[in-house]
Amino acid sequence: MKRLMIAAMSSGSGKTVLTCGLLAALKARGIGVEGFKCGPDYIDPMFHRKVLGVPSRNLDLFLQGEQGLLATLGKQTKDVALVEGAMGFYDGVNGTHQASAWQVAQRLGLPVILALRPGGSSLTLAAQVKGMLDFRPDSQIRGMVLTACKPSLYAHLRPILEEETGLPVLGYLPPMEEARLESRHLGLLTAGEITDLNGRFAKIAARLEKTVDLDLLLSLAAEAPKPQGTGSKPSSCRCTIGVAWDEAFCFYYEDNFDTLRQSGAELCFFSPLGDAALPPVDGLYLGGGYPELYARKLSENKTMRDAIREAVQKGMPTVAECGGFLYLQAQLQTQEGENWPMVGLLPGLGYPTGQLRRFGYLSLCPEEDSLLFRAGEHIPAHEFHYWDTTENGADLPARKLSGRQWRCGLATPTFYGAFPHLHFGGAYPLADRFAAAAARYRERKSV
Repeated sequence: MKRLMIAAMSSGSGKTVLTCGLLAALKARGIGVEGFKCGPDYIDPMFHRKVLGVPSRNLDLFLQGEQGLLATLGKQTKDVALVEGAMGFYDGVNGTHQASAWQVAQRLGLPVILALRPGGSSLTLAAQVKGMLDFRPDSQIRGMVLTACKPSLYAHLRPILEEETGLPVLGYLPPMEEARLESRHLGLLTAGEITDLNGRFAKIAARLEKTVDLDLLLSLAAEAPKPQGTGSKPSSCRCTIGVAWDEAFCFYYEDNFDTLRQSGAELCFFSPLGDAALPPVDGLYLGGGYPELYARKLSENKTMRDAIREAVQKGMPTVAECGGFLYLQAQLQTQEGENWPMVGLLPGLGYPTGQLRRFGYLSLCPEEDSLLFRAGEHIPAHEFHYWDTTENGADLPARKLSGRQWRCGLATPTFYGAFPHLHFGGAYPLADRFAAAAARYRERKSV
């Protein structure tokens, strides 16, 4: 099996376009390939999945720990895995390299190709690459690809970069209209919102086949060691967990689904936008997404809102993260200032703030046992949202490495509701606890 990371010196360097273009180019060659994403990002894995038709998984050292990384990468089933980096290569938690793409590459032994977007420099670009090589011991960087680079500029830069850095330049991606992807407040539009996305990447792939040395790329990928999967024990627990899945709720880690299934849960996907009623389930998983963009339609589906409120009030084990947490509030305000009734389980108003709120990695430090947590644990989590609510809850102490502290969320024996997103593939058996609670609820229903 071959593995390779596509990283960059900064965001906006073309990592996602290059990664998806390479995925499409290798697929067009008939090579089995799958995608992974460094960090907590939900949107880029959607692009990988759209291009390939198979799940893409996150590799997050903060949320998962090293054993979690090994377990996730050990799920690779295709011949080639391309791992898309996050932000700048060395950018990690709180101004350190902790949990950076570099640290992930180092822990997993991944060869790295830099995506470089040249602009206004030539020899200075080589100096920057040299700095990247020497900044930490064993950078893992094995080559470069120039993005949004005209052929004439590539011809000028390639010999300079190769002579000064000693690294091969594998090729370039010229400026292409197909490579222009629109964004909104949480990043790129989701893959399902972009017209003819596969057609776009087919054209990019065809160009990369001509302008990038894919054989050399595959040769470099072959240098990666094979990680050992940690395996898992089957669970005797049996339950069905309903997962909200549509345009409004689509931010989930694939590993969370894997781990819930390993814990004995059957997953039943439903749409709060379009379905009239809940399916027969024993637990609810309301993930993040863009409920603020679909507030009116969510509000108009009153039968679904009522069904969810009634289920949670009766004690159905429920996990509601970020967008799902906003959906459970009394009202949700749109960017235009319109207030729409939501589920009404909580008394708050969700409203736009115009800026990121409490952004980044944090630890939840529960003081009491609850559905997912046990007192005294330090649960890694991540926040990324522009909407806030007047009812954030105060059951859980939250702490950043910077020292900032606050309280948030609601955590009871049957409920977790808060803005922080959780990864179930880390050190704590969150999925086991969720599934076990759902199984107990199932037993009580049958009595």
